[in-house]
Amino acid sequence: MEEAGNDNMIFKNTGGSLPVPNVQSFAASKDCTEIPEKYIRPELNDSILVLNGAVGQGDIPIIDLSRLHHPQHSEDEMLKLSLACEHWGFFQLINHGVPNEVIEKMKIAMGEFFQLPLEEKKAYGQPPDSVEGYGQAFVVSEDQKLDWADMYILSTNPVHGRNLKLWPTNPPTFKGALEQYSLELRKVSHVLLDSIGKSLKIDEFIGLFEDCLQSVRMNYYPPCPQASKVLGLSPHSDAGALTILLQVSEVQGLQIKKNGVWLRVKPLPGAFIVNIGDIIEIMSNGKYKSIEHRVMVNTEQERMSIATIHNPRFDAKVGPLPETLEKSEPYYKTISHHEYIRMLFSAKLEGKNLLDRMKLEA
Repeated sequence: MEEAGNDNMIFKNTGGSLPVPNVQSFAASKDCTEIPEKYIRPELNDSILVLNGAVGQGDIPIIDLSRLHHPQHSEDEMLKLSLACEHWGFFQLINHGVPNEVIEKMKIAMGEFFQLPLEEKKAYGQPPDSVEGYGQAFVVSEDQKLDWADMYILSTNPVHGRNLKLWPTNPPTFKGALEQYSLELRKVSHVLLDSIGKSLKIDEFIGLFEDCLQSVRMNYYPPCPQASKVLGLSPHSDAGALTILLQVSEVQGLQIKKNGVWLRVKPLPGAFIVNIGDIIEIMSNGKYKSIEHRVMVNTEQERMSIATIHNPRFDAKVGPLPETLEKSEPYYKTISHHEYIRMLFSAKLEGKNLLDRMKLEA
């Protein structure tokens, strides 16, 4: 396969992120007793957390992918999917068909990469004007608060858009593991997006995702002695269309915001956690909702996860689709996909700020 250079279609000329200290190295040092002020999040004192799961608000929906395929059950499962997208924006996906061997190889490869010496990881650091590579994202000001995490972002589809200079040769299994894993998740995303399009009664919806833009964000959250004062990932809704999350380690930390309170997400064994992103909220003209979520860290153990993000094809427009406007005016503007991605990386993660910038004035 010919090596892709700087022609990455997702991240090229989209704006970069300011360099920040490596959290994994700091967390492992003897200095990690006083947490720097730029990581302390006073707002955590004001957030309401339901301690025992989704108390009084129902359980997070569970979608069975095999039933979406099944002639006798697809209609019922499609209805469940529609309700999950409309009222939760999050669901757990079971019977997804991704071989366990593929998942385990990806988990191992990610874990081995993050255990490499810092200088070796830095060889895959983010180039100027891009967030692809090893480092952080959405750091646009020297004054903003920082997340207690390091991340490694790679574009995986289309294949000719990969920047293989940023793919590590060590561990030697990494490239093969990621290629197979990303291929399997494209299959899963195709079924989900096709079903979402059908539930919205938009015939051409899945066509917008043919040869979709796919990227992975590998998240490493080191332990923190003052874990209750920091955030692994700031509250935000995902900007893409559909995110499929794999919890790599056993340590929990994902929380979603519903009706003004934060709910802990307890992953089901073998399930993926899926969430609707801002693009689907925009395309559905607000019918399906992206939802704010955040990540807490642990005092003693690291947490790792892999978020695989699926966007429409590169030449697609981002805006309400015509079928959603038959009975209402558009709530969001329509712009090019590239302009949308540049807008995304021009600001820090903060709630649903990207959607707010996409809204049309009433």
